[in-house]
Amino acid sequence: MPDATPHSGTISDLEKNRVLLDWLRWQVGQTERRIRELEIKETQDRKRREAARAEMMWKIQPQRSSSVALLHRGGCATYPDQIGLISREDAMIALAEPDIEPCQVCRPDTGLLR
Repeated sequence: MPDATPHSGTISDLEKNRVLLDWLRWQVGQTERRIRELEIKETQDRKRREAARAEMMWKIQPQRSSSVALLHRGGCATYPDQIGLISREDAMIALAEPDIEPCQVCRPDTGLLR
């Protein structure tokens, strides 16, 4: 079928394909936005899981020249290092050491010695 004339009320193949291309570009934009949203959500979920895991663990702040080593809850912000998280059992052993004291901010000993 030949292209229709402008006055016939039908859309030419060229115009149909231009409209289709516009719609496909819109679809790609929607898909790209959704992917960005899902990536953000995935990152937030991973951070929440890591924070929840840290809350179930403990960590030891090494001794400084003028102070003792400190035991912290895993999520304590006063010592943000998340490397070397230790278990409850290891935290109980650490608290029994004379040169390790509990952090006075996060109180890691609360509920630990049951």
